[in-house]
Amino acid sequence: MDQFVDKFRNIPTTCISDAMEGLNNLHPSIKPLKEEYKLTGRAFTVKIPVGDNLAFLKAIREAKPGDILVVDAKGDQYRAIAGDFVVGMAQTLGISGIVVDGVIRDIVGIKQLDFPVFSKGTAVAASRKAGVGEINVPISCGGTAVNPGDIIVGDADGVVVIPQAFEQEVLTKSLDKLKKDQARETAISGKREAIIKYLDKMLSK
Repeated sequence: MDQFVDKFRNIPTTCISDAMEGLNNLHPSIKPLKEEYKLTGRAFTVKIPVGDNLAFLKAIREAKPGDILVVDAKGDQYRAIAGDFVVGMAQTLGISGIVVDGVIRDIVGIKQLDFPVFSKGTAVAASRKAGVGEINVPISCGGTAVNPGDIIVGDADGVVVIPQAFEQEVLTKSLDKLKKDQARETAISGKREAIIKYLDKMLSK
């Protein structure tokens, strides 16, 4: 088991984002198909041209169980990179989730799979299979750089990318932020005087 991936599993994306000063968030238009979807894993990157998903199929075949497929589809919202049949294959082969700067289709069928897919939405048109594209290379997804092996964490608030070189630093800062948030909640939640005092402190800065 990947120790770093496992340690990030229960940390909200908001805490991780704060730990990185908001610099490694995917564009907020990339959202989970269901609010309760969460994903945590290593990025297996895919770069495809608009309207061609053959490299995505290759990635499903080559990725390891537990990987997250992160797809640079150039933000295209006309042609879907996959439908429920292809997503179902990824799920069966042990892929932990899919993040795409683009769209999917067969949304009802994909939701029935109960498999975490994060995208810009859905479309009707399918992609072609001309064969152009690359896998496991540095990409840009949702305006953020993603390298193979970076840790990807997603939840209802969005998706964050944790560069491999800073995993320990980001983990430490994220856990510290989570601890402080929990302590603050315990200290002031439902307590009028504590809330007034906190607000006064913030406004005096």
